[in-house]
Amino acid sequence: MNQSSLTKGTIVLHWLVAITFIVVLSLGLYMEELPKGPDKYEIMGIHKSLGFAFLFLSALRLGWRIREGSIPALTNVHTWQVKSAKGLHHFLLLATIVMPISGLMMSIGGGHGLEFFGAVIVEGGEKIEWLGGLGHELHEVIANLAILVLLLHVVGALKNHIINKDATLKRMLGKQ
Repeated sequence: MNQSSLTKGTIVLHWLVAITFIVVLSLGLYMEELPKGPDKYEIMGIHKSLGFAFLFLSALRLGWRIREGSIPALTNVHTWQVKSAKGLHHFLLLATIVMPISGLMMSIGGGHGLEFFGAVIVEGGEKIEWLGGLGHELHEVIANLAILVLLLHVVGALKNHIINKDATLKRMLGKQ
């Protein structure tokens, strides 16, 4: 991949996944604070539907990333920074796949079906306690770690832009 520019597909998929991830995470955090009732179940349905769409987008982005290769840094930085950035990126890629899968595990394990904005994709069935429990643990742990890693990712992008004065952020915005 050319160091100074990114393909339109890379940029579009990055921002679609990023925005969807933030929206789904935010809905999940908001939903957790709601008391059981119609409002919570309505938000949960939206959260699950967006999570399912997010899985599709994330799989597409992961395939695209494998095809395009990793995005090289624009500035010379210390080895530990390169390794940290790669680790954070790999975690984010993994989290974008594991989060929706763990949500599916919770739903299916809880005996619930899968609906996509009201359309039944998979009918509900018998509860599978271990699957629901494992899905719940994964969902919670990965969500909390993802929030931290997303913040570090944003801080790193701003550091590159403000302190390093490189074009990393402009490149990801498609302005280079």
